[in-house]
Amino acid sequence: MNLPNKRHGFTLIELLVVISIIGILASLAIPAVSGALTRGQMTQTLNNVRQLHLATQTMDLDNTAAGVGGGFPGKNNESMTSFTLWVEELQEGKYLTLGDLRKLLSAERVAADASLSTDSVALNLYDTTDSAGLTEEQSESALPFLSTKNWDGTNPTVAPLVDASPYGNKGVVVMRRGGEGAILQPRLLDNPNVAGPAAVGKLQ
Repeated sequence: MNLPNKRHGFTLIELLVVISIIGILASLAIPAVSGALTRGQMTQTLNNVRQLHLATQTMDLDNTAAGVGGGFPGKNNESMTSFTLWVEELQEGKYLTLGDLRKLLSAERVAADASLSTDSVALNLYDTTDSAGLTEEQSESALPFLSTKNWDGTNPTVAPLVDASPYGNKGVVVMRRGGEGAILQPRLLDNPNVAGPAAVGKLQ
């Protein structure tokens, strides 16, 4: 006489083991996914500051050719000594629209509002038109032009604050007057060769 096949289910211990393995794998994967997402956001911000630099460089060339001053903001440019004046010049010269600026001056975690004030954007703007404090080996092209707000280019060898927006201690995005942009890791920022020369000052 043939007995019917018995159906065996999972025991409680087997289920707990499987759940534990899934939990361990998830705990390992989440930081990697989060880190990749942040790196992607920082790469997008780097692309944004490159576009802002290109627009400013074009404005600088046009203004110089027309004999009305330069386009890089700073104390040596009497018509552009603040963040607000820089933004206005870019719009009035039709180098970037207001919509472009809102997008380019923001980051994933910091949205630029309609006013485009320094409080509402993800980037610091620096004075790049004064060579005071530079060594003989350094030039104005190495001065910070834009950076994410978790880094202070006026004191570049100080590591970024953990709670500063938009990327905390994950790294900083820096664009220099000469057009060199980079994503810098915090552990390297105390190296002057990596951090580069200090900016003359932040523009408000």
